[in-house]
Amino acid sequence: MTLTEEKPIPDESPLKGWTSDHEGELRIGSEEHKQMFCRMLLDTYDPYKPAVIDWPELEGDALARLTGLPFWQIAVETESETSMRMQCAADATKDPLIKEAISLNAFEERRHKDVLENMIRFYGIKLKPEPDYPTPTKPNWAFTQTGYGECFDSFFAFGLFKVARDSGFFPEELVEVFEPVIQEEARHILFFVNWLAYQGTQQPLVMRPYFHLTRFYAVWKKARNRLKLARSKTNNSNMTLKGHKAMGIKLTPASFMDLCLSENDRRMDCFDSRLLRPKFMPSVVKMSRRFIHD
Repeated sequence: MTLTEEKPIPDESPLKGWTSDHEGELRIGSEEHKQMFCRMLLDTYDPYKPAVIDWPELEGDALARLTGLPFWQIAVETESETSMRMQCAADATKDPLIKEAISLNAFEERRHKDVLENMIRFYGIKLKPEPDYPTPTKPNWAFTQTGYGECFDSFFAFGLFKVARDSGFFPEELVEVFEPVIQEEARHILFFVNWLAYQGTQQPLVMRPYFHLTRFYAVWKKARNRLKLARSKTNNSNMTLKGHKAMGIKLTPASFMDLCLSENDRRMDCFDSRLLRPKFMPSVVKMSRRFIHD
């Protein structure tokens, strides 16, 4: 299968499971582990083609709700920078299988941008020109920061997408167009946390403390950035933490937390249970949930 084998996004995109052929327990950092998390990403590739998406016609309130959302600009910019950073990481990777998987990750992020741009053109949404994105000088560090950012954003995006579907804020046809995009993000963060764990085991013993220190630093930087956005009253780029408010949908913090947790579990449960799962955001939200009541 190649990246040029493309097909339209199907009318329905149910979650598809994936289980490795490897039998028995899995040792994190082993060759079998590497094969499993790479094959998970490669084998579940969905070759849809953004250029042939049949966008539903929207009129009146439905069109106004879509075009009035404030975060399309940052969404396009995020996908652009993410794909560039991932491609840089792929280019710097020597292992052929991991290189192939990260290249696919980068391709899918570019395709997310294509989906957004096609939608924006179709519905007449106006955006500013994109800025220039600096090429990272440390590709693996950039990939680590980007991966953690995706873990944070995807956790809330899963819940937000469920809200949009159940509330009828968007027509069902439009929601189904973006279902493959959302599930691709689940695959991406699952690949990332396993790649990161594998990378840690490949470090010389003397370098492992430094490696884990850089991981914690990357988490801290991304967490600090997201907290700043969450506290901001004027920043419209915080599409995952405040997206339901931008959509005019009233949810208590507790109910939104519960929704994000259940949707995260649902999407992660599609994949081989022996692979590591993102734990930081679910753990933080579960701990916070104890002190927040409806």
